[in-house]
Amino acid sequence: MSFKVLALFAALIGTANAAITRRVACPDGVHTATNAACCSLFPIVDILQSQLFDGGECGEETHESLRLTFHDAIGVSQSQGAAGGGGADGSILIFEDLETNFHANLGTDEIVGEQKQVLSQITGITAGDFIQLAGAVGVSNCPGAPRLEFKMGRPNATAPAPDKTVPEPFDTIDSILARFADAGNFTPQEVVALLSSHTVAAADLVDPTIPGTPFDSTPFIFDTQVFVEVQLRGTLFPGDGPNQGEVQSPLRGEIRLQSDHDLARDSRTACFWQGMVNNQQSMANQFQAAMAKLAVLGHDPNSLTDCSEVIPVPPPIPAANAKSFFPAGLSNADIEQACASSPFPTLPTTPGPVTSVAPVPPS
Repeated sequence: MSFKVLALFAALIGTANAAITRRVACPDGVHTATNAACCSLFPIVDILQSQLFDGGECGEETHESLRLTFHDAIGVSQSQGAAGGGGADGSILIFEDLETNFHANLGTDEIVGEQKQVLSQITGITAGDFIQLAGAVGVSNCPGAPRLEFKMGRPNATAPAPDKTVPEPFDTIDSILARFADAGNFTPQEVVALLSSHTVAAADLVDPTIPGTPFDSTPFIFDTQVFVEVQLRGTLFPGDGPNQGEVQSPLRGEIRLQSDHDLARDSRTACFWQGMVNNQQSMANQFQAAMAKLAVLGHDPNSLTDCSEVIPVPPPIPAANAKSFFPAGLSNADIEQACASSPFPTLPTTPGPVTSVAPVPPS
């Protein structure tokens, strides 16, 4: 009798799962989706890959599109109420003449222009949805990255975001944590998780004499190296520093933001920072969750349609990058220990001459 009950229960579960995963054929005759509303996004993904991301590269436009998801979404303040901005609403595209001239947004004008050029060819998607879709698709080109969530249905912005809602690299940790809390109740751990984005990032204007300078030695791989290298003792400026928001770096060709340096050493965040080292899956999972929260700031997530299935599956991380390491010429002796509760992990050093990092080339 118990076997029959279990068999019936299993059959019911199977029927329920089949209903949940039932898919519809999209009009293009190629794709299927669990929600027909998502079908319109597949051709947009193809256009993004071909026209913005150079056929699917984890290059400059991917880095800049990921940056833009943050600069658009963080433009909201709970403490300012109705005047506090709309979050991830596309305001930086719609009100580009104003917002790209905010000091914290300097340098976004190029990717804003490129995205607007692509968006002008497309119908049926709002600016806010487009920015977050582009960011998620771009990240999918980076080996080791998580597959980011994408929800559709953000209305277009009707007003620009307030100035000074985007944290600056020269801000204090108190100010940065307070800004994230005001924007969306982000915890210090979630702030660190969002900064996983710096593993595939580069700076153009922190030191304008060296545009495209990466934050770690593997800027085309979504790995944990940024959490290692920011913890290393700084010994040099890669360009004509010091510049505002910059502190010394451990490697030639690598730039270090003051905010990254300080978050890696502040008692509220140091152990979260160190905890990312050699924990690729944990870093990817935490980044995925924090980005899902960021991408819907200013909106009720329950009012949006989950179309995450249109985001391509990122390539796996190369075996050589799956574990953290010290760049050639450096070791545990160069670490500035900051987490009080556990020692920095023991890592191997890459053999060869002292590492020098090449800039990210423009597309």
